[in-house]
Amino acid sequence: MEKLCVIFGAGDVFAPRKKFGKTDLIIAADGGYSAAVAAGLNPDVIIGDFDSSDAPENTAAHVIKLNRDKDDTDMLAAVKLGLRRGYKTFVIYGGTGGDRLDHTVANFGALAYLNAFGAQGYLVDRDAIATVITDGKFAVPKQARGTVSVFAYGGVASGVNLENLQYSLTNAELTPEYPIGVSNATGDKAGVVSVKSGSLLIFFPR
Repeated sequence: MEKLCVIFGAGDVFAPRKKFGKTDLIIAADGGYSAAVAAGLNPDVIIGDFDSSDAPENTAAHVIKLNRDKDDTDMLAAVKLGLRRGYKTFVIYGGTGGDRLDHTVANFGALAYLNAFGAQGYLVDRDAIATVITDGKFAVPKQARGTVSVFAYGGVASGVNLENLQYSLTNAELTPEYPIGVSNATGDKAGVVSVKSGSLLIFFPR
């Protein structure tokens, strides 16, 4: 079974719908510690600059305190930690919503960062999950039913194909300024999204 790096942020957290295994790494990014505990999980690592919350005490987790004057967000620092430990699949809770829209946008960047290092990330919101693919293919889970949206991310995306969705595209070019891929929908068969050159930000039903 594929091992997961599960990260909790301080945004809106919607309870995980699965149990995690012994080989999965659970990281709390700063204020995400409270969310992880509320979900009944004991983080393996807590990392952050603790500018919005105090560093937890009386915890068995490894606590990493970061300098507050830094380039990386606490979430990106958690992502980098998971990569250093060899994880290739990341699930992020609490990385959307809250009172910081800019942090949500930054976490889309974290998904693209994972792509750059050969990993895949999934950012979990209440009703949808976001992921980024680069020069590759993504199969919408068979059980997912509802809205699927696809956007060019970080520049022009060429050779885009949308298959088995309500609206199809073949060898299309998507640009960031024209969101033609918004508000598509799943069909009777599992949808497939692919891009030959560039990156796509994909939202699919949780």
